[in-house]
Parts: sequence; structure tokens; C-alpha cells
Amino acid sequence: MKLALPKGPLQDSTADLLESAGLALGDYTQGSRSYRPQCKSQPDLFTKVFQERDIAIQVAIGNYDLGVCRLDWVDELLAKYPSDAVVKVRGLGYGRRELHVVAAESSKLKSLDALSASTDSLRVVSEYPNFAESFALSQRLKRFRIFPVWGVASGYLPENAELAIVTASSASELGKQGLVSLAVLLESSAYLIANRNSLEGGDLGPVLAAFYSADVSNLAGGEPEAVGEVVGLPPDSGNGQVTLALPDGHQQKHVVDLLTKAEIGIEGYELGAPTRRPRIDVQDFAATVTRPQDMPLQVANQSFDLAITGRDWLRDHLTRFPSSPVEELLDLEMGRVRIVAVVHNDVPVSRTAELRSRGREFALRVASEYVNIADRYAHDNHLAPCKIIPTWGASEAFLPEDADVLIENTETGSTIEKNNLKIIDVLFESTACLIANSGSLADSAKRDKIDRFVRTLRWTLESGPAA
Repeated sequence: MKLALPKGPLQDSTADLLESAGLALGDYTQGSRSYRPQCKSQPDLFTKVFQERDIAIQVAIGNYDLGVCRLDWVDELLAKYPSDAVVKVRGLGYGRRELHVVAAESSKLKSLDALSASTDSLRVVSEYPNFAESFALSQRLKRFRIFPVWGVASGYLPENAELAIVTASSASELGKQGLVSLAVLLESSAYLIANRNSLEGGDLGPVLAAFYSADVSNLAGGEPEAVGEVVGLPPDSGNGQVTLALPDGHQQKHVVDLLTKAEIGIEGYELGAPTRRPRIDVQDFAATVTRPQDMPLQVANQSFDLAITGRDWLRDHLTRFPSSPVEELLDLEMGRVRIVAVVHNDVPVSRTAELRSRGREFALRVASEYVNIADRYAHDNHLAPCKIIPTWGASEAFLPEDADVLIENTETGSTIEKNNLKIIDVLFESTACLIANSGSLADSAKRDKIDRFVRTLRWTLESGPAA
């Protein structure tokens, strides 16, 4: 029996649930780097830790018999693939969230009636693109476009989208972010899910009985950390204001250090809990916090004039869109990582060329967050037949059971070694960089402001590295 477990906000509550069910796991806590915690009471139960979004998919395709994840990710999958073999077995009562359709407080579209009456082309941004499309069709919106993102969808309102679909604990939480809820699409919480074929034909009885015997009445935790209140004002595209996207996640510390050294004040960009719109002390600049993965595409779409992202994400974007109107302005020389090809230690290869003969015997499964880089890697190295498996993080967990090769970033290689993996190729080295939209650079109202900002950062870097 194989059980997929969530990494991140649901992890501690899920660990408590398993202990109550008599399925306690070793080394399954937030911050743990172990992806295969052991269950002593059920030695035949194989467990693996994934990002939540991957769990519904892994159970649906039959790689795992059971999984624990929030209901929103299950219904996001079923919204596009309603016949997928995933079954909702039991609500677990924790990780409660609501899935809202939201607009900015400044928007004229503050009701479903206003949406239905609108003849404008409406842009809908979300981590839940299938929900977004289903909602747009159900409301019979006359014209709409869906923009999938990795996260922080609310940061695109109001200037780059009219609507977003986001999770929140309540409408009041959204109000603190300058958002208005138009509808609640789903009330979500953690669920035990199963593969239909495993449920019908496999012997899941002992594990299911353990889950049903667990006391879930006190498991109320597991809520994701909310984005803070709005600090800065929304960008005003009519006065030559420059829009700058700043990263959340592990790059945030490096950016904070760089801005501090450059004597650029910023309010609301505190480590670990940045606001959606921090206030930056640069004249005619407006900042927005978003995911580095989304930045190259959003700069290309002119959602932002500038962004601080990683060269890895820029290369992944340019691999798919080589004529994209995105330019690298400055290597920020921080957040240095290597992009590497990785296999399990048990695989008898030491370099990429040795994978070719194995690839002729079966379709190599190459897993990565960098879908386009992974596809180019497989093509350039003649790894055919090959299947690219998109992931949403915690990618080391996929080897060796659910993928053969991983394209991943690493700073020291310690996490790779800890998970019994080895590097067989270094594709390139990546650092943080400042990127710009080529149209913004050609805009006379913005060019001088961008140049001054670049000169400030360049001078700071030449006086010594920020981090």
C-alpha cells in the first residue's frame, strides 16, 4: 500500500492525525527533509511526502493508493478531468479554507450580476485555472482569458487582471488585502482520497480502518499563512510609473539584503510574511510581491516593467518563448544555485550519455519544475522515448518510484545526497537577476527611471556582494 502525504501547512496536523490513527511516522514534521517517513506499526505501508498539488494527480493516475490533501486540489483536477479515478473518502476536519472569486476594491465589478453584464474582455488569474475556466463558463462571461500562476494571484489585481480565484479563511481576511469577494466557490479542508481501482480491488482495509478510527475533532490547524495587508498603492500605469515585481520564498532574504545595502527603504517586505504591495522608497516605483516562477512570463505580458527573479526561470521561459520581449539587465550575483540532472544512487549511470541506452528500453520519466528546460535537456541528449513530468516542488520525492531523472536546482547538494540521489550532469549555474520588458525600456517616460535604478544596484554590487 502506498500513501501520499502533504508537505507544508497541513504537515503537523496530518502527523497528529496519523498518530491518533495508530500510524505514527518518524521524521514527518515541518522543516524535515525526509520524503519517506517510516510507519513502524504498518511496515507494508509505503509513505512519501509531496507538495499538495501533486498528491491529487499522483493518486488519480494510480501511483499511490491513498493520499491526504486539501479538497480544493482534488476538485481543481476533477474540474478538467471529471472521470479521473480519484475518490473522496473522508473529510479530516483541518486545514479549513474557502475558495473565493475576488476583485479589487476599486473595481466596478463587485457582483456576479455586474460580471454577467460586462462586455469587456475579463482577465482571470489563479493557481486554479480549471476552476477559473469552469466559473467563467458557468457565469456565461462574454469574453474572458485565464492566466495560470504559481501563486500570489491577488497581486495582479486590479491593473493586470479583473478577477482572481484565491483561498482565504474568510471574506474579512480578503478585505485586509484590498479585495472584495464576489462568490465562494468551495469550502475546503483536508481530505483522505483514494485511487478508485485501489479502493475496489486492493486490500486497503487495515489502513482505511485506522483512518476512520482516528479522532479528528481537535485537528483544527493547517491553515496557510495569509498574505499581509496592502501597504503600497496599486501601480498607476498612466504617469510613467515603473512596476517592479519582488520575489517571495528563499530569494526574498537576498533581495532584502541587497535593497538594504543600496539604502533603498521598503515597508511591508518583512522576511517570511511580505505584504502583497510593499511600499518602496524609489520615486515613481510601485512594488508587487509574486512568485519568481511567474515573473518572466508576466514581464513579457507587461504585467510588470521590471522583476527580480532567477536566471533559471528566465531560461526556462526563453526556452519556450525565444523571441519573448524580456531582457536581462543585471546579474545580481546572489542566490547562486546549480541546475543539475539527478538520478537515484541505485541507477548504474554516472553521466547523461549513459541514460541513452536505458531510454531505448523504456520511456524515461524526467520530473522537474523546469518543464521547458527538462524537455530541452531530453531533446538535446537524445533521451527518447521520454516523458516529462511537471512538479510543484519537493521534486526529490519523485525519485526513484515516480520518475527516473530529476532536473533540479541545488545550492550545496546536501539535500540531494540526503535523499540517496546523485548528480550526473550540471546544466548551468543560476543567480538572481533583474529583468525588464523591452517595451518598457523603449518608453521614454520610464527609461530614465529604470536606468537610475539599475545604476544604483550596479554600484551596490560593485562595492561588494549583498549576500
